[in-house]
Amino acid sequence: MPQNIDSILQENRLFPPTTDFAKSATIDESKLQALYQQAEDDHEGFWASLARDELNWDKPFSTTLNSHNAPHYRWFEDGELNVSYNCIDRHLADKADKTAIIFEGEQGDTRHITYAELHRDTCRFANALKAQGVETGDRVVIYMPMVPEAVIAMQACARIGAIHSVVFGGFSAEALKNRIDDASAKVLITADGGHRGGKIVELKAAADKALENCGESLQKVIVLKRTQHDIPMKAGRDIWWSDAIADVNDKCTPVSVNAEHPLFLLYTSGSTGKPKGIQHSSAGYLLGTIMTMKWVFDHRPDDIFWCTADVGWITGHSYVAYGPLAVGGTIMIYEGAPTVPDTGRFWKLCEDHKITVFYTAPTAIRALMKSGDEVPNKYDLSSIRLLGTVGEPINPEAWMWYHEVIGKARCPIVDTWWQTETGANMISPIPGVTATKPGSCTRALPGMALDVVDDEGNSITTPDKGGLLVIRKPWPSMLRGIWGDDARYVETYWGMFDNRFYVAGDSARRDQDGYFWIMGRIDDVLNVSGHRLGTMEVESALVAHPAVVEAAVVGRPDEIKGETIFAYVVLKGERPADGIDDALTLELRNWVGEQIGAIAKPGNIRYADNLPKTRSGKIMRRLLRTIASGEEITSDTSTLENEAILLQLQGKE
Repeated sequence: MPQNIDSILQENRLFPPTTDFAKSATIDESKLQALYQQAEDDHEGFWASLARDELNWDKPFSTTLNSHNAPHYRWFEDGELNVSYNCIDRHLADKADKTAIIFEGEQGDTRHITYAELHRDTCRFANALKAQGVETGDRVVIYMPMVPEAVIAMQACARIGAIHSVVFGGFSAEALKNRIDDASAKVLITADGGHRGGKIVELKAAADKALENCGESLQKVIVLKRTQHDIPMKAGRDIWWSDAIADVNDKCTPVSVNAEHPLFLLYTSGSTGKPKGIQHSSAGYLLGTIMTMKWVFDHRPDDIFWCTADVGWITGHSYVAYGPLAVGGTIMIYEGAPTVPDTGRFWKLCEDHKITVFYTAPTAIRALMKSGDEVPNKYDLSSIRLLGTVGEPINPEAWMWYHEVIGKARCPIVDTWWQTETGANMISPIPGVTATKPGSCTRALPGMALDVVDDEGNSITTPDKGGLLVIRKPWPSMLRGIWGDDARYVETYWGMFDNRFYVAGDSARRDQDGYFWIMGRIDDVLNVSGHRLGTMEVESALVAHPAVVEAAVVGRPDEIKGETIFAYVVLKGERPADGIDDALTLELRNWVGEQIGAIAKPGNIRYADNLPKTRSGKIMRRLLRTIASGEEITSDTSTLENEAILLQLQGKE
């Protein structure tokens, strides 16, 4: 990879925690180093001690890790517990009247739910599920808007040992059908609709379409009245949520399950091929979310914790539905879009509800950054003490805006790396200790054995030399397999290096301080004239230009170079007429050349008002690759927040 002494690859701006934050942080340098040392000295003993201290067990475990059938690792396998009990019941003695959930809908309706009320509502719905024939081990699909009932449904499944599979409410009927069939789900939980972007999302209509060609496993559909608009209900199959809970008891004894009992399946959202049902356990997964709430988010009893992710994604599982509740925290849930009625909505929510920890995606940060500093500056954000990012690497320019404009240079930023498969944060700053660098997720957490290796699996020790990100030792919150496809699990995650360690699928490097920098997915690494370039570096260089707010880079086939770089750029100002600005394009190409090297200059730059993103903020790079190659888009685009942007990107608008 070309190196430039002034390149963004040499980002060395250090931002230590402020003295005030460090003084009050729950973890200091000595405690952190003790955790690292304990994990290094006795990996299994480290996790066993935490599991005994942090989880309430119905039957204590005696075996910590079973590696006999690696890579099918089993943690705490002879222990028994209930996840819902650990998230709700154990807090009732001293937190019954504490607010567990603060909810605000897109239209401004609000609710506050205490732990006692959450316990009551979870028990009622758990009993309602049992009344509909759901038993321990049955699969239940949840396809709902971002409302408290989505979390209640998840907790209710956990309470009776049913395995839930949440399908993101932005997914199409076909995607929903495929997930119902793959899981052989018995019950579907949905809603008449949800509010998003000033419109009603027709969830029940999509569910009805999905069920037209579903297999025979699905027996009942429970429907929440959210939008109150007229929808058809199929007699004998569909039942209103309110009717389902009308005559049931508000007490439900939690079912004790084995530590390895599947808590949930979460399907990856790939558009081609069969979706992968990532399977997570009960005890190990919950332990990972608890420890990262404490280590990464410095959890404190009076925190109002807002993770903006939908529960249809792993972030919403770990840092909305489970982790914060397991530590007795208060979570914020918002139903709608971040730009309704305007781009100040997130900041108004932070002000109104006194958010203390704010955790969102870089794509959301960049989109809100485009509206300028004056919008967030209208709001009182002084309650925020900690900021976080999740979902993809954050470019330094957006990191600095987040730090200075939102955090007022006083809030640490925890830039977290993890995956659906890892279950919980794996690489992140410790906010009271770690000096952060814009764009780096810094170091692996205690007990997480991450490394960067070459194609032969050897550790790369040369600073800033890129390689493959791997995890060398099993960890409790790791995935347990792909539902119904054991061979695919082994091949996808372990096969590259003969089952020796987990392959994350990301390219990464470590700098001279040992900080990790994620360069992009392995599939997104560009090969230009034999040089391997990370998409993240090129995107960061573009966004560092004062005219650019967001960029996405893909490869375009080239007969001579193998690939050329095709960049999609969103400007801070207006999009050029017809999307063409030759002078700016030349300036941006030269800018990237100065930042990284001439080899990294984009061959093409296309300007757009926005990039194609899902409602969760993920950039749909497969669509950008299709457009760059000049091919017609044939894959499903129903998950896009704004499908119309595709016409602009294709030059058809």
